[in-house]
Amino acid sequence: MAEAKQVVVVGTGYVGLPAALMLARAGWRVVGVDINENIVRAINDGVLHLKEAELQELLHDPQVRQNVSARQSPCAADVFIIAVPTPVLPRQKVADLSYVVRAIESLLPYLRPGNLIIVESTIPPLTCRNVVTPLLERSGLRVGVDLHLAHCPERILPGDVFYEIVHNDRVIGCAEPVGREMARAVYASFVTGELYLTDDVTAELCKLCENTFRDVNIALANEFAAVAEGLDIDPLEVIRLANRHPRVNIMRPGIGVGGHCIPLDPWFIKEVDPANSRLIFTARLVNDEVPHKMAARIRRAVAHIMSPRLVAVGMSYKPDTEDTRESPALEIVQILTADGYQVTHFDPLVAGHEYTSLAAAVKDADCLLLLVEHKVVKEAWSREQDAVRAAMRTPIVLRFYQDD
Repeated sequence: MAEAKQVVVVGTGYVGLPAALMLARAGWRVVGVDINENIVRAINDGVLHLKEAELQELLHDPQVRQNVSARQSPCAADVFIIAVPTPVLPRQKVADLSYVVRAIESLLPYLRPGNLIIVESTIPPLTCRNVVTPLLERSGLRVGVDLHLAHCPERILPGDVFYEIVHNDRVIGCAEPVGREMARAVYASFVTGELYLTDDVTAELCKLCENTFRDVNIALANEFAAVAEGLDIDPLEVIRLANRHPRVNIMRPGIGVGGHCIPLDPWFIKEVDPANSRLIFTARLVNDEVPHKMAARIRRAVAHIMSPRLVAVGMSYKPDTEDTRESPALEIVQILTADGYQVTHFDPLVAGHEYTSLAAAVKDADCLLLLVEHKVVKEAWSREQDAVRAAMRTPIVLRFYQDD
């Protein structure tokens, strides 16, 4: 890069901060913007607030430290990247675009001709055209003429961010060719995966399709599991044997679907086209019901015990991460607690909820719920299961769709 250009990244969480650090290592001058002053201070002090060892190491790289800084409000730049959350409004089940709107509005005083604005946040189709473009044009500059607007949805996995942000293929969507090439140059500076150029609406829907595909297939696995259990046979054995067919690849059932993408993105498709998303809607309902079914299974297991003491292990939305966003494990515990059960909840990866040992955690308990089996949890169970059962008042142990 002949001249170091400046990039402002609005939102420095699981998506924005890794992007900011990779751009800084690639030679861009990067300003991370976050309304949380503690996050801003942590970045400027070189203290990462994500549990990603590779990214923490990257933050200590001299080139990165030289090129990255953080502040609470935007400033002038050549490129602006929006990486803020887009949650679902819980009652309406539609996208809450308020964070995106506020992020765009915060840029207006700093926009100048030739700027590229990239939205990485996951958004419903037509958001770039119908929401973001009118907001940007309040600056007096025209999108597609004075400004260039692209959508490049993130493709990263918490727990493996460093590898995925570099090696995954990326989809770059823009309504006009100049903006596409400008966005390609940004990502080509650190992405080794393929860069696929398309229009903005295609890119918006593409991201939603990726996560909805997984949601629908998980729902199918969860329904197979429910049917198998109703027939009093092993659901994992059924799925294992079915997958011996050369054109069948059924996913593993679970206690529910969590995380910041899969449980949310299908609603964005239903929002824009409910008539043609009936299967998607049904899959969402199926997966949303699963924590309630797991809670019912737990209630049946302890129905013969007066005032049972339950110990749950696992708070995150999936194994081997501390990320608790939309966690079905948390929902199961909330359901049981609301029903009046006494539940103590641990997770060795979630700060403030660790245990000294599995056996110590279950002392005098009636039921151990291994809700999320991190690698360290599996190892502890394998090592301590005799001690665990001996420490319990009633040695009931419930595991959920585990082979071992």
